Amino acid sequence: MLTVADIMTSTVVSIKGNTTVREMAAIFDSMRFGTLPVVDDAGNITGIVTASDLVEQDRPLHMPTVISLFDWIIPLEGEGSLQRELNKITAQTATELASTDFVTVTPSDSVSGVAEIMSSKKLHALPVVDGRKLVGMVSRIDIIRSMNR
Repeated sequence: MLTVADIMTSTVVSIKGNTTVREMAAIFDSMRFGTLPVVDDAGNITGIVTASDLVEQDRPLHMPTVISLFDWIIPLEGEGSLQRELNKITAQTATELASTDFVTVTPSDSVSGVAEIMSSKKLHALPVVDGRKLVGMVSRIDIIRSMNR
């Protein structure tokens, strides 16, 4: 049975929390991949930034649909939705832009289990961790390449 350790990329391009949006755009452009893990000084993963996160910064702000009831204005998408959208659009650093709700895998996880996670959650790459320490990345192309073994 193949494990993540057999197929993962162990030389990972990662960024720090103070990496700017412009620097992230340059990395995405030059490296030609779509996921950057954010790590602290100890190498522990703290977030994930995707190319889609950067693209979302250029889209127009969606004004939430509201209803008025007895002089109250109630947003239908929830009060936090507009604030989250504003935070993403105005982010200047990786810390401000990164998702802190992300899925990780370990080197001992099975490739089939990782394929299931990627498929069900529609993810293209996953950080590989030992505890919280980033030790690699596994992507869809790594899984596809493993089929050739």
